[in-house]
Amino acid sequence: MFNEDLLTQCKKSQFKRQNIEIALLPNIINEIEEYEVEEIQNHRKKGCSMQFLIHWKRNGNEHNQWIVETGLLYAKEAIQDY
Repeated sequence: MFNEDLLTQCKKSQFKRQNIEIALLPNIINEIEEYEVEEIQNHRKKGCSMQFLIHWKRNGNEHNQWIVETGLLYAKEAIQDY
């Protein structure tokens, strides 16, 4: 429950970077969400593991993510291409 008197109208974005596109929905395969890797853009060592900067297919750079190598079981080809 909210007190309507305390609500204020949302302000428009002041800067371009505040207008981030919404990520596209994943493919659903066997009731599991699957995103497709378009390319690997970078890598880094974090502790004992390797992380890769993933650019997801059909999404902008603002949705890129650092993913641990063990989380990329189905992206072996993308890792080899990198």
